[in-house]
Amino acid sequence: MDEELRTLTERLRAESGGSPAFGRLVATGDHGELAEVLTGPGQPLWARELAAFRLGVAGDRRAFEALVLLLNHRDPPRCASAAYALARLGDPRTARAAAALATNELRVAYALHPVRLLTELRAPESVPALITTLRRRLRPHDPYRRVALACVEGLGTLADPRAAPVLNEALAHPALAAAAVRALKRLPSRRN
Repeated sequence: MDEELRTLTERLRAESGGSPAFGRLVATGDHGELAEVLTGPGQPLWARELAAFRLGVAGDRRAFEALVLLLNHRDPPRCASAAYALARLGDPRTARAAAALATNELRVAYALHPVRLLTELRAPESVPALITTLRRRLRPHDPYRRVALACVEGLGTLADPRAAPVLNEALAHPALAAAAVRALKRLPSRRN
């Protein structure tokens, strides 16, 4: 069993309270049955999450909407599992959705996993979204340093020269300076 699936099933087993449906959802290979859980009325959140995750890692695009909702959830473990599944889903809408979530100022408290997903996806939307999100985090007394740090690290990983101005701005912030130095060193223009 994949480590991410093992972690998810351990967490959701506790949430399910020993429901027989839990074992069935873990064991089934029927994507139709899993998809019905996503759309069926009265399904508990743990069941929807498990079904969406299993469909997502299998590349079944019926999981897309549920995974995007979970990516924007207030519970970080749900966000992390959704990001993992979305990265493997192969749906062309994923990067656009992650960029929208990462740059939504009303939901910035939940932007960490969308930012990390954008880095993993390496999509055309990734660098512009990370730049926008980081620029907003560089305001004085911004409480979302983890999001800012994930943006700096992501921009370093993506090594796109468009990130140089905002990474240079990040140097002035003690919590980001070391990561910004590392990120700037990875940019092509800095290698010469």
